[in-house]
Amino acid sequence: MQPQAVLVTVTGPDRPGVTSALFAALAAYDVEVVDVEQVVIRGRLVLCVLLALRGEPAPLRRAVTKTAQALGVEVEIGVGDEVDDAMPNRAGRHHVLMLGSPLRAGAVSEVASRIAELGANIDSIGRLSNYPVTSLELMVSGADSTELRTTLAVAAAEANIDIAVERAGLHRRAKRLLVMDVDSTLVQGEIIEMLAEHAGCADQVARVTEATMAGELDFTESLRARVALLAGLPESVLDEVRAKLRLMPGARTLIRTLKRMGYRCGVVSGGFTQFTDDLVRVLGLDFAAANTLEIADGRLTGRLSGEIIDRPGKARALVHFAGRFEIPLTQTVAVGDGANDIDMLNTAGLGVAFNAKAAVCDAADASLSQPYLDAILFLLGISRDEVEQADGDDSTL
Repeated sequence: MQPQAVLVTVTGPDRPGVTSALFAALAAYDVEVVDVEQVVIRGRLVLCVLLALRGEPAPLRRAVTKTAQALGVEVEIGVGDEVDDAMPNRAGRHHVLMLGSPLRAGAVSEVASRIAELGANIDSIGRLSNYPVTSLELMVSGADSTELRTTLAVAAAEANIDIAVERAGLHRRAKRLLVMDVDSTLVQGEIIEMLAEHAGCADQVARVTEATMAGELDFTESLRARVALLAGLPESVLDEVRAKLRLMPGARTLIRTLKRMGYRCGVVSGGFTQFTDDLVRVLGLDFAAANTLEIADGRLTGRLSGEIIDRPGKARALVHFAGRFEIPLTQTVAVGDGANDIDMLNTAGLGVAFNAKAAVCDAADASLSQPYLDAILFLLGISRDEVEQADGDDSTL
């Protein structure tokens, strides 16, 4: 006799012992547990169990119904023909992350509709955070990666939310190295523009920086031109600018959490070592690569010394640091906002565009328009509850 598919759905107030009692009732019958999903929302339990039953379903139905009545919950029991027909489709599985501030019902509806139009299925939905942004993670099966990303990118733009799509698998939580850009990513604003204010050429430098980050100018040439405008600035200005630097919201949380998980974290910047060295010290970073402002007789010369960290240089630095720590590139994460970050984002296992120009977002695996750097944790499947739990555990030591 072929086993029949039996789907048991329990709903009601959650309390200790419900799951145990249900499976105790099922244990008296010749059943195999095929699939289980359980979620508790605001004290309300939803428990679904897919079984392969050999034998008549009527006795099992009576026993489970009696158990549910004793527990004060409701139960629905559906009997199918073949277990294989009832099995969830696990092919083409993806994590789809939705982030919004706020995240409205219409946005969720739009995304769900687009997924259905592709013939894919939402297997589960869970909340990863409710601040600083609200993020929901959908497990979607039966979808082609390219189609899903393209379709949901349109939905994200229309709903004014962020969406990231990542193929499901062990590699998602196997990331081990984080590389970040500095200006407008790890820190707020552009350091070279802050220096330019002291040199009286802020507007000129800002225009060049904007065009460079958009990919309209060659980075190396524009960097040399902007640095030349700083010639003659006293070295003490560097201390003044360092004192004014502000980290991007969520930066400390991101680094602290990933370091707890064993990540190597560092920066690769088209900016200057006079600032990245300080960030390494303050944040406990593992590595840094940046350009160096030449200083002579206590003043900036308007030149750079050493190798230039430009667009291809950033990608080379990522490869170098991954090699130093013996971490495969597939297990690296890169974060940046400018055109000079594109090669680095493409080289990493996961490239994240952070409040970036359109060309950068198009090149990245995921993009965030929220001004919170710790939202990257949600892309990695790490929930706000897990972060807070870890912080709480540390505070008791």
